[in-house]
Amino acid sequence: MKTVTEYIDSFPADVKKKLKEMRGIIKSAISGQPEEKISYGMAAFDKDGIVVWYGGFKSHVGLYPKGSGVAAFKDQLDGYKTSKGAIQFPLDQPLPAELITRIVQHRLAENEATARKKLKK
Repeated sequence: MKTVTEYIDSFPADVKKKLKEMRGIIKSAISGQPEEKISYGMAAFDKDGIVVWYGGFKSHVGLYPKGSGVAAFKDQLDGYKTSKGAIQFPLDQPLPAELITRIVQHRLAENEATARKKLKK
């Protein structure tokens, strides 16, 4: 896949619908014009580095906010399958838009802090 739209359109209707919703939530959480790209075979948003990746699967959509993004919200992720850097949202449940927004904003702040440190060097 060369574009995020192609990636999303490659899924069955139920997964595609959730991916489009996820894309909208993430995009609205990032001010300005973040770059959308395919990275590691998934859709990603980039602003001062990758903010988050997201992807579609048979029974869920995944959000990949790095380990720091999962760890910072661990107490709010009960009921979702998680691993060190991934969160699975089942297709048969509504996406937790507010939680996803907070996770994305957390990752954005991390990227901005890293970019500021690089400028000081």
